[in-house]
Amino acid sequence: MVMRVFVAGGTGVLGRRLVPQLVARGHRVTATSTSAAKLDLLEQLGAEGVVMDGLDAASVGQAVAAARPDAIVHQMTAISGKPDIRHMDRWFTTTNRLRTEGTDHLLAAAGATGVPHVVAQSYACWNGIREGGWVKTEEDPLDPMEGTRMRPVTEAISHVEDAVGKADGAVLRYGGLYGPGAIDDQAELVRRRQFPLVGRGTGYSSWVHLDDAASATVLAVEQKARGVFNIVDDEPAPANEWLPHLAACAGAKPPMRVPVWLARLLAGEVAVTMMTEGRGFSNAKAKRELGWDLRYPSWRQGFEAELA
Repeated sequence: MVMRVFVAGGTGVLGRRLVPQLVARGHRVTATSTSAAKLDLLEQLGAEGVVMDGLDAASVGQAVAAARPDAIVHQMTAISGKPDIRHMDRWFTTTNRLRTEGTDHLLAAAGATGVPHVVAQSYACWNGIREGGWVKTEEDPLDPMEGTRMRPVTEAISHVEDAVGKADGAVLRYGGLYGPGAIDDQAELVRRRQFPLVGRGTGYSSWVHLDDAASATVLAVEQKARGVFNIVDDEPAPANEWLPHLAACAGAKPPMRVPVWLARLLAGEVAVTMMTEGRGFSNAKAKRELGWDLRYPSWRQGFEAELA
């Protein structure tokens, strides 16, 4: 069935992989950018491009009303530049607003124009609740990260999940995204040996290639999926496994190791938590309910393909 799909955030790293997959499946796509200079890119990807400010309710309402979509996909973020885990609250300031105000604007526009289905981006990399086992399902809560600079980020993520859930939509918790344009900055830090292992590096993370994240999103749109899904690969792994492999694939020396106390001083509490206590995620529900097959079942092949 051909659908009209509205992709909010069509020129981001994931939007640029998602739009062509939707078009290839025969769907009519309207995709947004905050910059008129990027409308040509959206046209090249096969979409009708629209300039929209996700933080302006009128801009969102007008764009959605003009597109008359059957589904809205919320991919709006503003994550760019050198990773700043020490100051997560500052690094994610605009993204947090897009996940709160922007989500509300999209849902209001959907309600006003009768759009029956919304799919929204969430996050499931290392931020599972820090108790029990190392791998979490959708039934497990995310870590609220109370008392850290990650707290505003977790509050914004919770807002997305609660609001979209109440609207009977689908929340896709993407793992750590990698692929074209997604981890260039991280890879450069690794090459400069500025991305060390902390302590024993026992904290788990989950990864997913951009193309696999996009294919899961297409399935969620086409199947009018409801609820929360972890969109991660098959191999959640501790930092002491994935980081040395990433370094090797990037042609870098093995990462240095730093003690926890020093990492806490230099990089902050969030970095220490991620590297030493992080929890990864299971993709069993997404594979079972969406029929999702991954091109890169593990970051091992994926890192090699993208960085070697």
